[in-house]
Amino acid sequence: MQIHRINSNNRWSEITIFNGIAHFVEVADTDTTADIKGQVRQIFDQAKQKLASIGSDNSRILSVTIYLTDFANYAAMNELWDTWFPSDSAPARACVKVELANPEYLVEMAFVAAAGDAYK
Repeated sequence: MQIHRINSNNRWSEITIFNGIAHFVEVADTDTTADIKGQVRQIFDQAKQKLASIGSDNSRILSVTIYLTDFANYAAMNELWDTWFPSDSAPARACVKVELANPEYLVEMAFVAAAGDAYK
């Protein structure tokens, strides 16, 4: 089966798809100085765009690993999380506290989602 690597370079691929399952990671791209809610909104907006580019949407997300730099931001992140997913479609998830490569990043999310039919 073919592995689809979308917008890849020497270090990473924007999206990697194998057997209809897409993997991608998001951090705040446009405003790393935003607070946790601002960064989570950016991540969700970026994820929505990536999902659309592969014929998918947030109801088809299978799992998310959330990396937070401070658990004091956990409740604020969950406020946005709880409203972003359609009813009864929340994915499996893990949330861990970490130090991220860029100290301005407050959160990073690794997504696994079902891609559209073109990637099966």
